[in-house]
Amino acid sequence: MKQTAPDDIARRLGSGLLSFPVTHFRDDLSFDEDGYRENIARLGGYEVAGLFAAGGTGEFFSLTPDEVGRVVRAAAGEAPDGVPVIAPAGYGTAVAVEMARDAERAGADGVLLFPPYLTEASQDGLVAHVRAVCEATRLGVTIYSRANAVYQDTTVAELADACPNLVGFKDGVGDLELMTRVRSRLGDRLVYIGGLPTAETFALPYLEMGVTTYSSAIFNFVPEFALAFYAAVRACDREGVQRRLAEFVLPYCDIRNRGKGYAVSIIKAGMRIIGRPAGPVRPPLTDLTEGETAELTELVKRVR
Repeated sequence: MKQTAPDDIARRLGSGLLSFPVTHFRDDLSFDEDGYRENIARLGGYEVAGLFAAGGTGEFFSLTPDEVGRVVRAAAGEAPDGVPVIAPAGYGTAVAVEMARDAERAGADGVLLFPPYLTEASQDGLVAHVRAVCEATRLGVTIYSRANAVYQDTTVAELADACPNLVGFKDGVGDLELMTRVRSRLGDRLVYIGGLPTAETFALPYLEMGVTTYSSAIFNFVPEFALAFYAAVRACDREGVQRRLAEFVLPYCDIRNRGKGYAVSIIKAGMRIIGRPAGPVRPPLTDLTEGETAELTELVKRVR
């Protein structure tokens, strides 16, 4: 099983739009592997730089470690040749280490390291956490800075020196000064990924800081629009970006902001609207109401 070297995965991830597929569930909330595989094959057929299996949009937080392994294996088995698959790792350090090891066994090409579960951590604690995961795998690791794991620029630099296979920094905080400090201190050592909810909203200003890509959840159900938006960002087509923000992204965010956890729920609603249902979200998330789904349907009609 040939997997992508860390340096290569960094280059690939920074070269195009990143897809964060939903995880398909049946009505009884069990994993629908056939539906998931079909969707991975569909999304992988577009010009994407990577598929992130069981990520935030894929409800990583609701999956058991065994289910994470099943999802990653399904993605690795179904993704077209040349499309890297990135697996998640998270929770406590021991669990994250085992997930990183299993990602390698499953055929993934890289690891996205989520914040540790529940507890707060010092910067020294985060260093120890990330080092343990990086040392457990040969895969390239991207750290996700958000929630209780906000990495300071000096911490990222320390980790980059200590961990040759640390390849990426995903920002889910939106602190522009911190992002500028990280990018200024690390330069091209890492690939930088926009990771705020509906990252399209922030894509153009982040590009100015060297963040060449972002995680697109809307790609699940409006892939052509998502790719056109990304192309406008990379071309610095401000008029094109603003038009698409007004046409779809900002009204979409208005719906998303009405409920906690809707950043995932709205994607599954979009999948149902286009005739590719991925099942319900798992608790504690809740699905959109019928009225909200009707509003989203009208938005989707504008861009399809």
